[in-house]
Amino acid sequence: MPRKIGTGVQSFSKLRERGSFFVDKTEFISDWWNADDEVTLITRPRRFGKTLNMSMLECFFSPEYAGRADLFEGLNVWNDPEMRGLQGSQPVIFITMAKIKGTTYEDFLRQMNTTMMSVYSRYEDFVSKSEKISADKKEIFRLMYMEMVETMLKKSEKKVNTDLLIQSIAFLSELLSIHYGKKVIILLDEYDTPMVESYVKKYWDEVVSFMRTFFNTTFKSNPYMYRSVLTGITRVSKESLFSDFNNIEICTLSAVKYQEYFGFTEEEVFAAMDEYGLTNKDEVKYWYDGFTIGDLKDIYNPWSVTNFLGKKILSPYWANTSSNKLVSDLLREGDAEMKSDFEHLLCGGTVTKQINEELVYSDLSADDNSAWSLLTMSGYLRIESRDDEEYELKIVNYETVKMFRGLISKWFRKGNSYSNFIKALLQNDLDYMNKFMNDLTVSMFSSFDTGKKPSEEAEPERFYHGFVLGLLVDLRDRYAVTSNRESGFGRYDVLLEPLDKEKDDAMIFEFKVLNKRKGENDLEDTVAAALKQIEDKKYEQILLDKGVKKEKIRKYGFAFEGSRVLIGE
Repeated sequence: MPRKIGTGVQSFSKLRERGSFFVDKTEFISDWWNADDEVTLITRPRRFGKTLNMSMLECFFSPEYAGRADLFEGLNVWNDPEMRGLQGSQPVIFITMAKIKGTTYEDFLRQMNTTMMSVYSRYEDFVSKSEKISADKKEIFRLMYMEMVETMLKKSEKKVNTDLLIQSIAFLSELLSIHYGKKVIILLDEYDTPMVESYVKKYWDEVVSFMRTFFNTTFKSNPYMYRSVLTGITRVSKESLFSDFNNIEICTLSAVKYQEYFGFTEEEVFAAMDEYGLTNKDEVKYWYDGFTIGDLKDIYNPWSVTNFLGKKILSPYWANTSSNKLVSDLLREGDAEMKSDFEHLLCGGTVTKQINEELVYSDLSADDNSAWSLLTMSGYLRIESRDDEEYELKIVNYETVKMFRGLISKWFRKGNSYSNFIKALLQNDLDYMNKFMNDLTVSMFSSFDTGKKPSEEAEPERFYHGFVLGLLVDLRDRYAVTSNRESGFGRYDVLLEPLDKEKDDAMIFEFKVLNKRKGENDLEDTVAAALKQIEDKKYEQILLDKGVKKEKIRKYGFAFEGSRVLIGE
């Protein structure tokens, strides 16, 4: 009988107690223990088994699970007699910041307070009954815990005590160390969630200042900490958070260390499919393969694979587990070059960029390389090859392609202008094309204007590439959409090649901004110049060479002046 699928279960003990599906990654425990690094930061894309592995470490080392050999019998770590002797032998504090997603700095502090209160609540009974912890320290613990509770209950009245939060884990470490006579292992899951949220919600500086002090007190200057593991999606720059650390081992996606312990290998995926009688391995590979970690290729996202095993349906499970707002904003607000690069990626191509695994969030809006770095380190793009600092990047797999298509579609769904334009375009209704395009540009120009360049200079080109991305998404079932490619004697702006050459017309678009220095007095002159360029440069040649009949080729000139547009055929 195949094992039950525990979709969404991130508790190691629950999976083992229920006999649920589990891919054995327990050698991570012995590898980490024997590495002897004081503070280890491991970054992986979301839903990549980080929380489950942290739960696994807690269950193995924490005295709460002492004598629970049943959780590990039959697994790889239990084959090592020395490791068996360590089970249940080390005090552990496990914290997750997954739910700290404040909309303001005050909101962040209150959620941080609630998180620390939850940690303290686990030890309230333990501390009060300990015969080794002094009465004074028990009273301090009680007062700290009660202040956290009171702050949560009186949200509108009581200010959050930041000093208490900063000292909370260090003080709890002291109490556990006193009771057990050993220093403490600290596990912090999703350490970067509050910072990503603060960047998106525009209160980054305050959160980084708080977290830098919290991390220093918890991990750097905490005499009761033995060792620690932090996990997250991104590696926030050392200058932002870890400037005082000289005791941290950082394992990003490019690191070989622990490369096999987060994510499923192809061998593990295919073995699981055999267990559940599933044979469509090529389809599963197309949808979910494509991640690279360290030297390992063909790594699959565990969340997607586990959902597929349970539901037997191919679907974008991983892509649908997050709002992806930061990714959407970076792509939508990116400059024309970034949008053009994404056109190429969505068509199955690659782009070459400089990648820095140490992210400086404050640079994201100003430095496109930082944006590409975030997209790569977060698992949306994979590294095909590397030459010094130049990385060849590609969209990871079909599931991620579908996610990007969904993001792009949302840009144009604020009203009906875009969908109405597409309908008018397919029907070759020029009057309505003009009406709906002018409605569209008013909203989309402001949406695509990031302030990096003066609007008059930046908007038309940025809009043009965003518009092409929309065409790629909305017309992919009927057209092959390409842009800025060579044909005839020049490079056309946009070309739509019908997949059914008998049913649909081909189309060529040329975009121009009104230029009075070239004698263009109005938009009609600019449209005429655009159409003349299509003819003079013989852009239709590539379509003729592919068997499209001349009478089935439509040619459009798009003329821009500010947010005004005129389309001529």
